[in-house]
Amino acid sequence: MTALPFQLPLIAILRGITPDQVDAHVDVLVEEGFDAIEIPSNSPDWETSVRRTVQRHGRHACIGAGTVVEPEHIDALLRAGGRLMVTPNTDPPLIQRAVAEGLLVAAGFATASEAFQALRAGAQMLKLFPASLHGPALVRALRSVLPPVPLFAVGGVSPDTLASYLSAGCQGAGIGGDLYQPGQPVATTRLHARRFRQAYLDHSA
Repeated sequence: MTALPFQLPLIAILRGITPDQVDAHVDVLVEEGFDAIEIPSNSPDWETSVRRTVQRHGRHACIGAGTVVEPEHIDALLRAGGRLMVTPNTDPPLIQRAVAEGLLVAAGFATASEAFQALRAGAQMLKLFPASLHGPALVRALRSVLPPVPLFAVGGVSPDTLASYLSAGCQGAGIGGDLYQPGQPVATTRLHARRFRQAYLDHSA
């Protein structure tokens, strides 16, 4: 299996976070062992949040943007100093541009055809989305034909369902709503992060 660019293969998705909240929540995520942080482009002033997070944690965590669907998003991500680009779909020209700019790309897909399109465009990682609609059975089927690239389940993954995706062949997961909701206390983010990390460690034991 291709090595991941981060140690804990759980991408923290902070959809809806604001620049005035991002430091406190990312601080506790990093303290709990998370070293892959995604701030979706439909979050308020997301470029500022990415920049702040890169300045604060960029040396020891992989920071980037999600829901990247436009070339302008790539430009903003590069300005902010991010390294990780996550898409919800398979857009070969967008993936090619991001890879050419030196970004790590986790490309969203829902079918085998889309997965191979993303890989041909240069994506280093794949993101099955929305995972909850497809389930671990599709992961097992895909693993029989895909090359050994990192595969993440994203969309509806919880601490209780994480192990089923890992057992089916995912190397990790992107975790959003079950980790962070806009406005929640920092202590809640820490609690959720611990539950996800423990679920991963229990499976890997």
